[in-house]
Amino acid sequence: MPFYQDPDSLETQEWQEAFDAVIKNVGVDRAAFLLKTLYQQAISAHVPIQRFNTAYINTIPTEEEPSIPGDAHMERRIRALIRWNALAMVLRANKNNDELGGHLATFASSATLYDVGFNHVFRAANDHFGGDMIYYQGHSAPGIYARSFLEGRLTEEQVQNFRREVGGKGLSSYPHPYLMPDYWQFPTVSMGLGPIMSIYQAHVQKYLMNRGLLETQNRKVWAFLGDGEMDEPESLGAIGLAGREKLDNLIWVINCNLQRLDGPVRGNGKIIQELESSFRGAGWRVIKVVWGRRWDALLARDTTGALRQRMEEAVDGEYQAFEAHGGAYAREHFFGKYPELAEMVAQMSDQEIDDLNRGGHDPVKVYAAYDAAMKTVGQPVVILAKTVKGYGLSDAVQSANKSHQIKKMGMPSLQYFRDRFDLPFTDEELEHLPLYRPAENSPEIRYLNARREALGGALPARRSGHIPLTTPELEDFKAVLEGSGNKEQSTTMVMVRIISILLKNKDIGSRVVPIVPDEARTFGLEGMFRQLGIYSAVGQLYTPEDNEQLMNYREDKTGHMLEEGINEAGATSAWIALGTSYSTNALPMIPMYMFYSMFGFQRVGDLIWAAGDCQAQGFLLGATAGRTTLNGEGLQHQDGHSHVLAATVPNVVSYDPCFGYELAVIVQDGLRRMYSEGERVLYYLTLMNENYIHPPMPEGVEEGIRKGLYLFQKEEEATVQLIGSGVILREVIKAAKLLKDEYGIHANVWSATSFNELARDGMAVDYHNRLHPHDPVQVSWVAEQLAPHKGVVLAATDHIRAYSEQIRSFLPDHRPYVTLGTDGYGRSDTRENLRSFFGVDAANIVVAVLKLLADEDEIDVRLVKDAISSFELETTLPPPWLPQPHLENNHDAPAPHVPDQAAPLEGIEADIADGEPVADTPATSQEASS
Repeated sequence: MPFYQDPDSLETQEWQEAFDAVIKNVGVDRAAFLLKTLYQQAISAHVPIQRFNTAYINTIPTEEEPSIPGDAHMERRIRALIRWNALAMVLRANKNNDELGGHLATFASSATLYDVGFNHVFRAANDHFGGDMIYYQGHSAPGIYARSFLEGRLTEEQVQNFRREVGGKGLSSYPHPYLMPDYWQFPTVSMGLGPIMSIYQAHVQKYLMNRGLLETQNRKVWAFLGDGEMDEPESLGAIGLAGREKLDNLIWVINCNLQRLDGPVRGNGKIIQELESSFRGAGWRVIKVVWGRRWDALLARDTTGALRQRMEEAVDGEYQAFEAHGGAYAREHFFGKYPELAEMVAQMSDQEIDDLNRGGHDPVKVYAAYDAAMKTVGQPVVILAKTVKGYGLSDAVQSANKSHQIKKMGMPSLQYFRDRFDLPFTDEELEHLPLYRPAENSPEIRYLNARREALGGALPARRSGHIPLTTPELEDFKAVLEGSGNKEQSTTMVMVRIISILLKNKDIGSRVVPIVPDEARTFGLEGMFRQLGIYSAVGQLYTPEDNEQLMNYREDKTGHMLEEGINEAGATSAWIALGTSYSTNALPMIPMYMFYSMFGFQRVGDLIWAAGDCQAQGFLLGATAGRTTLNGEGLQHQDGHSHVLAATVPNVVSYDPCFGYELAVIVQDGLRRMYSEGERVLYYLTLMNENYIHPPMPEGVEEGIRKGLYLFQKEEEATVQLIGSGVILREVIKAAKLLKDEYGIHANVWSATSFNELARDGMAVDYHNRLHPHDPVQVSWVAEQLAPHKGVVLAATDHIRAYSEQIRSFLPDHRPYVTLGTDGYGRSDTRENLRSFFGVDAANIVVAVLKLLADEDEIDVRLVKDAISSFELETTLPPPWLPQPHLENNHDAPAPHVPDQAAPLEGIEADIADGEPVADTPATSQEASS
């Protein structure tokens, strides 16, 4: 390969020939060793080099490209029809000023990437093969629908109702399995989620195979992504896992059209080169598809290296302009820089220069990359395909900064599109944006269907059927239902016990998968290290430090437990892959992911929303929950709002239990609903780390536990109804005793295991009654339970007040209702001080009840004042959700001295000479949560 303006091309040639000779005569291993040695020598000599980038040309040389199967002319014809129907679909959705939206430019740039895959690579599931799993780029959905329309899988009515889903005859805007459960496999349009979910899908597939639960069938996980999407933290955050575990079942195709939503991805750089370096460094095989076949002849004539040099130095902002402004502009600004290049294209017309295609639009180049990717062993593969955003839409749209937002096109643009892709429409027909599907026996349709039949069937497709499992009965949790006796336990410890019971169950034990990020010891799960083994793709290549201890750290290739490191997003993605295994693998799994509750919905809420979209099943276990239960941790660790966040996901069923028997009833019911009956929900349970005695289960409370509210402690003369959830139920119990002993006020105590479920029940009742005015009036569970018991109502929780406020409108008789919660940022202190500060301890509950009764003229208000004094409650501080007084502000303090940066700091040279650190105060770090 010549290098432009090489000062000593002869010496360069000699080095190249010598290296070629090593490869030919000694082998690639010796060549690699020599390169490594030279690289280390160069680093030692401070030689500035780029380690991970190859030349800005295609990775697969022309002479090594395999022949693409099939009929290239027929496939171009079909691809043109798909392009047109995708275009017409979006334009139709925006007629009549409906402004429904839709995207044209993304699929226009990636049509060839998908077409080659559908025609020659993507394999569907059947009775003997699990099928490839494909994460489609969300904005390309119209193109995927357009292909299914040609195949006869979608009707014209459905396509006409793109983005008109109300009524059940339309198509969802993006890939949404919840809305199209037999079609889309994975939700991907929330940027960055497709990349990380696809990595952990491949990771979980290997995990299931290594455990012997899945056959090894060489299935592939494909993810189609955008180059702009790579800026999301989730996109590149887990590529190291894929390289480290050598996930050769994973193939990424990054559509490098060089543009994101508003403009260039790297206008001042080269996104393909940047990504190549990142992926190579992470251990991936990188295949670049930069230039189409029309560049081959020019590259072959590049005897001076000038063309490669120009390709290398031009930045993406320039490439965008070259494409947008046409052949004459490219002749002047690209080829015109060097006389050798100007001469190279002197005999070419401007149109011929404009027709020089990018690799992602050339099916031969794309197929070569796919073929190489499918044959790669021992590495994940990323294909970096260079394309044009808005390719073929019109000169005014393709490669324009505004192309992503374009959803309408005028007649000149439609005529351009028609002529470019040889479509059979007159100008009059174009006005009506006709959808076009050839006759069923036409060559196009026969060819299209034949290609898919050869690959196992139509795609996209999703298994949505239910595969029932035999789940435990409630009595199987007898040890938990009987309480803890005199032993104090946290609900986290109880949950670990429940998981252990499930792991021993002969019917489902192998399907239960404990998952933690990196705090198994915090949650009491370290006993499973030795018992189950921690999954590792390579097993354990070392003797652990704690090898002789009972609960040593044991990694195993067949390990049952997943510990995903300090990576909540990754652990959640693994949970999603397992939670949808019933669909992707026809193998229902029961993932139980235990995490710090503060780092669940708040940190990875977008992934949990995606889990709901793809109808994942399993248990999310928010440990160390509540704003006052976590001693000493403070603002960034104390959760008091995850249940409110959980309420925003329609198919998340959430509970905040206090006692072990409640937890057992909820888990057993969740198993029944999800795995016996096939209800597409997922469970979120909050667990605490506070130890206390757990009573045995009272008789007849199971239904109330499941519905969210039951009478825990009954007083025959009760005039107050006290409701508590989670650990604050214990404060409510204390408050009831204080009210009775100190004030002669009798109160019933209710356990609210789920205000979210109570609110949903109440809303469902309201909805039914509103639309069925002549039917018997339905009553909410809250109203049904409280109606027989008179008196005011108070609810206290370890969560913000919005959690318990949800049921206010469902109380019987518009009864007075007061809620106490932990609104505001968390703080570091003891549980007792925190509960007093937030006003959810027994003393504050008593005062709130007395004030409520005084407001109802049932007691004298002076009793409230006396209680405040008796309990020594602080009355001068602002509410906990407002800034609190702290250290006195030192506004008048002198500014710190800033030394002259040009002068040496006194004493530093002496410290360095003595080998001492410059700073004498060590930096502090956040204390580990454990």
